[in-house]
Formats: sequence, structure tokens, C-alpha cells
Amino acid sequence: MLSVLYGFLITLAAYLAAKPCNRVIPKIPVIVFGMFFVLAILFVLGVPYEHYTEDTNPLFNRLLGYVTVALAIPLAAMRYDDLPLKGVIGILIFASISAVALPMGLAYLLHMAAGDIMAFATRAVTTPIAINIATLLDAPISLVILIVILSGVIGAAFSPLILRHINDERASGLALGLAAHAIGTAQAWQRGSVAGRYAAFGMAVNAVFTALWLPTFILYLQNL
Repeated sequence: MLSVLYGFLITLAAYLAAKPCNRVIPKIPVIVFGMFFVLAILFVLGVPYEHYTEDTNPLFNRLLGYVTVALAIPLAAMRYDDLPLKGVIGILIFASISAVALPMGLAYLLHMAAGDIMAFATRAVTTPIAINIATLLDAPISLVILIVILSGVIGAAFSPLILRHINDERASGLALGLAAHAIGTAQAWQRGSVAGRYAAFGMAVNAVFTALWLPTFILYLQNL
């Protein structure tokens, strides 16, 4: 219990140090600064990273599930009367299928193990749902978590550059929610409330859609 508390305090200290850095350089997400501060604190204290993750992963994985559900709360404030339903559905279907097929295809071309290829299939969804899908597909959980978190961090880090000419908050928010999950949604809220709501909408709907079709499709292929 004490080790979990120490891990939590290290993470909290890194977050508090990262916030001012993000205000100075807003284009870099808080989580990117936070990751470097966590590594720096662990190095100074001489704490192995493996011990830190073993102590904090159960706690933060549980909290991440609650936070992911809470991101759906802003959806109640969205206006759906002007939502281009057909266009959004088409984007969601394309984003879900491509986010699964492209990483799996690349992993297959690199001759990776079957379990590792399945881990790349979960890149399209946020961590709690990815873990559940990975359990069904017998994919390594640690690799799944790494892939999903790296996808979110990279997507959020490069979003200011990629979306610099996109002035529509709905489009930028939806793109961040689909590509970078919860981290992208947090980044979208920094762009504005409209972008944040659309990011939460895209992340939530994409997660539900992918969680329904992906395990069903993969398990069907395995039983052929």
C-alpha cells in the first residue's frame, strides 16, 4: 500500500511540474512533459521503472476506466441537430477499420508473432477497452498498453502541426478523439469546448464500434 502511495505521489509531482511547462509551450501536451518528469524523478530517487509500473499500474488502469466513462458527460451538452450523421458514420467506420488494418498489416509484414499482431489490432481504442479486447484475443497486455499509450502521446504531440490549418473545432476534435483516444481528447479540450466534446464523442463511439466488430471478426476468422 505504501509503495502505491509513493508511486502516486511521484506521478502527482510530475504532473504539477508539467503544468507550468505546458503553459509556456502549449503545443506540447502535459502528458509528454509529465512522462519526462516521472523518468527524471525515478532517476534521482534511484527507483527502477519496473517497480514504479508494478506498483501504480493497477491503480491508474482502474482510474483510467472511470475517467474514460466521465468523458462521456460532455456529450449531453452537444448539439446533434446540425451533426452530419452520414458523414460522421462514414468517418467512424473508415477510422476504425483502417486503425486496425494498417498496424496489423505492418506487424504482419515485419513477421511479428501472432500475439503481437493481435496487440496492434487494439491501437484504435482507449486503454481500458483495449485491455478487454486483448484478453479476448490472447494478446500480450503489456504490449497493448504500450501501443495504445504511444499512439495517444504521438497523436497529441503532433496534433498542433497536423491540424494547424484546420479551423473547424468539430473536425479537429473528432480527429483527435479518433486518432489519439483519451490523451487526444484531453488535448482537444485545450483547443476549445466544442473540440473537446467532439473528441469525446468520436472516442466513445469508435471504442464501442471497434469493441463490437473487432473481437467478433477475429474470433470468427480463427474458427474457420
